[in-house]
Amino acid sequence: MKTFEVYKNIRKKAVIFGLPISLFAIMMVAILASLLIIIFSFSFGTVIGVFICNAILYIVLTRITNNPQLFQIATPFPKIISNKQNSGLHYEED
Repeated sequence: MKTFEVYKNIRKKAVIFGLPISLFAIMMVAILASLLIIIFSFSFGTVIGVFICNAILYIVLTRITNNPQLFQIATPFPKIISNKQNSGLHYEED
């Protein structure tokens, strides 16, 4: 009888082939586009080039998954944390 391993990291993100769902969707769209290119191309070089492009895309997406700080533009926390209501009026700037 086949035994299955219990998935204990249920609170973490869902991962398919080492990629989160959104990046996996990007990878699948690229694969579908490359299949269309392969079907309608007539050269062996194009087929090899498409396979290389898909491999490079997969490597780049896994690197982005492992190091998400690469594309972080904004700071994760504000400079000031306060519970005070902001009225939008700045009295000090008169």
